[in-house]
Amino acid sequence: MTEQLLQKVNTIVKLTEAEEQAFHRYWTPYSLKKGEYLLRNGKICRTDNFVVEGALKAYFINPKSGKEEILYLAIEDWWATDMHSFQQQTPSIYNIQAVEDTQLLQISYESFQKLLQEIPKLERFFRIILESYLGALQQKIIFRQVLDAKERYFDFQQRYPLISARFPNYLIASYLNMSAEFLSRIQNA
Repeated sequence: MTEQLLQKVNTIVKLTEAEEQAFHRYWTPYSLKKGEYLLRNGKICRTDNFVVEGALKAYFINPKSGKEEILYLAIEDWWATDMHSFQQQTPSIYNIQAVEDTQLLQISYESFQKLLQEIPKLERFFRIILESYLGALQQKIIFRQVLDAKERYFDFQQRYPLISARFPNYLIASYLNMSAEFLSRIQNA
């Protein structure tokens, strides 16, 4: 299972054969059935999680409305982790739940630190992954402020066609900060 992640790593940093062998030792396969939780609000995120197969949603419950608010959606070759909780080893403020049966590769916080010590060039890989995530998060914040709902939907469709095809409209609508009914009207216009 680690081959998929290793291929992703090797597109950014080239590992030697010895480093690849060491890399495999740090990751543990983990399975979730549809509906099972990877992380619950109030629990510490103990693992960083690479999605090998399946789909997950990360969400919190809005205390004012009681509604589920989607923070991100993850499919194959994406990460599903509360980075703040993982890095700080503090309780998470959101949930991560499988939307489909899901296969993950996990690494514990302690193992992650050891991995970076043993293979320092992986710091570059994870920095690039985090920079990409941060850039996407910044765009989401900006687009939420300046684009109307229809523009946000079409931008989402263009940027994430695979996500759009995998998740039900009500989850996409929540991610885009609109009602499912409004999204349906946009789609049918």
